[in-house]
Amino acid sequence: MNKNSKIYIAGHRGMVGSAIWRNLERKGYDNLIGRTSSDLDLLNQKQVKEFFEKEKPEYVILAAAKVGGIVANNKYRAQFIYENIQIQNNVIHFSYLNKVKKLLFLGSSCIYPKNAPQPLKEEYLLTSELEYTNEPYAIAKISGIKMCESYNIQYGTNFISVMPTNLYGPNDNYNLEKSHVLPALIRKMHLGKCLENNDWDSIRFDLNANPIENVNEVSTKDEILLILEKYGIKHNNSDVIIENNVSITLWGTGKPRREFLHADDMASGCVYLIENIDFKSLKPSSNNEIRNTHINIGCGEDLSIEELSQMIKRIIGYKGEIKWDTSKPDGTYQKLMDISKLNSLKWSPKISLEDGLKNVYHNYLIND
Repeated sequence: MNKNSKIYIAGHRGMVGSAIWRNLERKGYDNLIGRTSSDLDLLNQKQVKEFFEKEKPEYVILAAAKVGGIVANNKYRAQFIYENIQIQNNVIHFSYLNKVKKLLFLGSSCIYPKNAPQPLKEEYLLTSELEYTNEPYAIAKISGIKMCESYNIQYGTNFISVMPTNLYGPNDNYNLEKSHVLPALIRKMHLGKCLENNDWDSIRFDLNANPIENVNEVSTKDEILLILEKYGIKHNNSDVIIENNVSITLWGTGKPRREFLHADDMASGCVYLIENIDFKSLKPSSNNEIRNTHINIGCGEDLSIEELSQMIKRIIGYKGEIKWDTSKPDGTYQKLMDISKLNSLKWSPKISLEDGLKNVYHNYLIND
């Protein structure tokens, strides 16, 4: 891949896509192309066809997807399976038709079975049933892996798939209805701290940047308190909001364990792989069946959601109570990635979770 190679990043404004864009720019790549959803609807086959025929990208990084946390995955099941499969079908197929030299497809750790042994090895794919709450999204991502493998086998393309663990970083989604656990925790703890401090300027500033169900900076205090309580941030019916009189209720037991990787580390890994690794090097050497050629990307360490919440609480400075609503689902108990294959390819992450969280919260305050 040359520094002037034309590289199309699908989803270049998202957390992963923007991190990959920044990484490529820092390394001197100067022919990057991206399109917003208003400029190019990846669900629209005709638009995608015309884009590829006109632009003729040499390399494609498919980071565009409909994503969300456990609530969104379970609530918008039809949208998650339809939109993700449609995006993948269009981008992968027209990459083949237009002779793209290499495509990097980004999946998710949720592709693995609910009760798979830990840590999750690539070979565990499709060995048993998936976690119900994110099954449609997982099936879509598995379809993307198999589409890349199948096009490689039939057409001789060079399409590789990476399966990241849970990611966080700049440009994350802080919408409380649709966000993943880590950005949701950051925003809830931040708003909880603001309530403790009776800091309504900061609360309104936050809602101006990211309204919650049409509740924004001009809403009344009562309207704001009601919507915060709906999402588990409660001032406990006191006329005076003071320290230790605010509580935050989180879903589940807090016992499930999760692994987290900073988006900049993820981007570094993706760029390393697209620069150095081809599909032919990932194929088994002594087996007629070609499968499980995807690559896990993670840090190889996890912690419980309760431990994560306490770490974020300390970093943000929220001092109130954290409660757990055990009537709500936990999701898969553990999703720790086995990164042996990644390590064998001579790449490993650099950013610790503590440092990454401090950086993310600093950026959240600046960009809020």
